[in-house]
Amino acid sequence: MSNVAPALDELRRTLSAARFPLRCPGAQEGTETSIELAQQIDDYLLPRYTSLDAPLLAVVGGSTGAGKSLLVNSLVREHVARSSAIRPTTRDPLLVHAVEDGAWFSSERILPGLARLSRSRGTSQVVPDPLSQAGEPGASSLELVQSPAVPHGLAILDSPDIDSVVEANRRLAGQLLAAADMWIFVTTAARYSDAIPWKLLAEAASRNIVLGVVVNRMPAGTQREILPDLAKHLDKEGLGSVPIFTVTEYKDEDGLIPQAELAPLREWLLSLAASAASRAAVARQTLEGATNALLLRESDVVNALEQQAAAALRMKEEVAAAFARSRGTVEVSFEDGTLLRGEVLARWQEVVGTGEWMRKLESGVSSVRDRIAGWLRIQRQASSASAVDLAVEDSLLNSLVSTAEEAIANVELQWASRTESAEVAEFAALRLRSSEEREVDAAEAVRQWQRDLVEMVSSTGKDKKTTARLLAVGVNVVGAALMVVIFASTAGLTGAELAVAGGTAVAAQRVLEAVFGDDAVRKMTARAREDLSEKTAHFFEKDADSLLAAVDQYGINIDGPANVTASFAAVRDALRTEQWQ
Repeated sequence: MSNVAPALDELRRTLSAARFPLRCPGAQEGTETSIELAQQIDDYLLPRYTSLDAPLLAVVGGSTGAGKSLLVNSLVREHVARSSAIRPTTRDPLLVHAVEDGAWFSSERILPGLARLSRSRGTSQVVPDPLSQAGEPGASSLELVQSPAVPHGLAILDSPDIDSVVEANRRLAGQLLAAADMWIFVTTAARYSDAIPWKLLAEAASRNIVLGVVVNRMPAGTQREILPDLAKHLDKEGLGSVPIFTVTEYKDEDGLIPQAELAPLREWLLSLAASAASRAAVARQTLEGATNALLLRESDVVNALEQQAAAALRMKEEVAAAFARSRGTVEVSFEDGTLLRGEVLARWQEVVGTGEWMRKLESGVSSVRDRIAGWLRIQRQASSASAVDLAVEDSLLNSLVSTAEEAIANVELQWASRTESAEVAEFAALRLRSSEEREVDAAEAVRQWQRDLVEMVSSTGKDKKTTARLLAVGVNVVGAALMVVIFASTAGLTGAELAVAGGTAVAAQRVLEAVFGDDAVRKMTARAREDLSEKTAHFFEKDADSLLAAVDQYGINIDGPANVTASFAAVRDALRTEQWQ
């Protein structure tokens, strides 16, 4: 068994897994090329690398009305292929093989996507081949006919027209020609210079396939004019050594091309299939040419995959940038005083009241427990402190939700502005949490932060004096004071709010210092800010992760280019060390 086969099998799997869901410029070509190459590996390269001794498959191809089916019938001296003036005649391809070679073609060894049908000689009835498991219901079928006129080691396949008006027939013709060991290309004296046949012959030259050209319906006396011109065309395409066979317009009494006219073509075919060595030489020539031609098309797939990966990475970078800006915006709001606006300031003023707090605190803290106990009306201030909590919760919640939705809107706008990502924007929108869910999650994040803050206040400083001071002031009041200190910058405030915030921030700082001391207050403030930053980041991550997941769920494989490149490289490496058994 060839050591190239495992590498080709892996390449086939990689190509089959390639996806081009984004509407990038190369998406269509990438899709078609990856399918075509995977199909060729399945249909021809793998089967031939794993069984070099299998019969040669000669595919008869050509344009509409060139006389392909008549040629097949005439070679086997029997009307096995349908020949008609109605186009297209050949819809399901017909494969004629030697009696002893049936097992090679009834299995899935080649063309595994085509269901097998068998037909007994001398009848027109076809039935599913009982030994075949190939193909799927509704797919094109491969009709198998055995004939004693076909020599052992050779099979002849009558394919659909390469220029059929039916697109499916054109695709199938290309698939069959790609699965051939050799081509018998049929044209006519009137149409040999048409563009479509020459495009296909150029492909034959690129693959170094074993090729014979049959010129059908050659009018008497025109060979000296037509054959040199045809030879010139072939030489220009690098096919100067290709044999040319001519057939006149005459038919014998059986409606077949006379045997004498087909003798040169028949002898050429017999010489190629005469021995295992000659068959192997033909197979190796075509196989190596086909493999090299396949490797040359790597860039067609990789470039298209790179476009997909680049577009996906750009989308992900836009998500990361949008939510980084959101986190930055919220982080700034923690420090610029904007979260102390309005309701928060008003509620904190209810706690500290007039300037009495400042005067009392400035008189000293040596008996702070007694003084604080006298200064505060505990119930009123605890209630006001709870109002501060609610005001902070509302302020933070609104900030988180509005900033997250702004980030989402920016990402969706960027994606929708480009053809390749517009559909992903619609796809992603369906996977984001709703506005209501976002508000619930924001509220829970803020409340959990507040709970953790109160827990930190309660657990800081376990000595008796600190505990007594904390109880005298009240945990809720101290917690409210800590929140004010955390957000206590006046950079974003002006006018009356500036004066109020400045005074109340100092009051909150003095309360905390009176209870815990300077160093503890600094540590508590830093820890609470860090905790809030972490919870904020986690809140934003939920939307960011949904957008990033939508890119992945859309079927884009960012590693696709690297995977395909590695698989092609593995085939090249295997070819360099190939040793035929």
